[in-house]
Formats: sequence, structure tokens, C-alpha cells
Amino acid sequence: MIINWDQYFMGVASLSRLRSKDPNTQVGACIVNERKRIIGIGYNGFPFGVQDAEFPWQQDGSFLDSKYAYVVHAEANAILNATTSLFNATLYVNLFPCNECAKLIIQSGIKEVVYASDKYADKDFTIASKRMFDAANVKLRQIAEVDVDIKL
Repeated sequence: MIINWDQYFMGVASLSRLRSKDPNTQVGACIVNERKRIIGIGYNGFPFGVQDAEFPWQQDGSFLDSKYAYVVHAEANAILNATTSLFNATLYVNLFPCNECAKLIIQSGIKEVVYASDKYADKDFTIASKRMFDAANVKLRQIAEVDVDIKL
């Protein structure tokens, strides 16, 4: 079986998410240029140098006692890890981007977002993302998640 480009790059995003230590939501992202070359990869996790054992992964509690104050999203990490200009690039991500990531995606010049899950479609942060993507003419496309089975 030969997989298509969408399956391949979503597979890379899905593989990248396995690096995340988040016990609730693992997200991976893969950025591809117009020539179908990978130019950035990321997953959600703490900033470089911040030790996982010293910061919380929980979702509940006060802001400072939850992961939300500290985790860098996969999309942001992929943008920061990019090896070249992201102008007209495509971002593959297994979870639809939040509003903060949408701002970074738009500002970086990415013109298409291919995503698997839209499980937060009714949340304000997702609605805001879609409004911004629409205003900035960023194409949105949903495809199936790619199952990455790793045997160690």
C-alpha cells in the first residue's frame, strides 16, 4: 500500500505527538513547504530547559498549578523549529489549533492547515481561530488521523 502526501505528513505529525509527555492531550505538528519538504516539526511540551518533573501536567486547579501556564503547543514548537521561511507552507496537526496558535500560524505565512480532530469546535478559542483563519485566507482541511503503531 502506498500512502498519499496527506497521510504521510499527518503520519509525521502523529508520530511527533508521541514525544509529548502530556498525559491527557498529545499533539504533534508537521510543516511542509510547497515542494513537499518537511521544514518544521513540533509537539506539545514544556519550554527547552524546563524540567518536566518540576511543573504540573494537570488540567485542573489554579492557572499556576496547571499545565496551561507552561506548555508550548505543537504548532508553536513547529514554527519555532522551522528551518526556513514558512511562507505558503502547509501545517499538518492532529488537533485543530487554538486562537493563540492561529495567530502564530497566520503571522508566519502558513497558508493551509490540515487537521484531524476538531473536538473543541464549540469552544470560543476554536471559533476565534476559525474567524482569524477565514479573515487571513488560510485554507482549512480536515482529514483522518493516521494511526502510528510503534513496536519497541
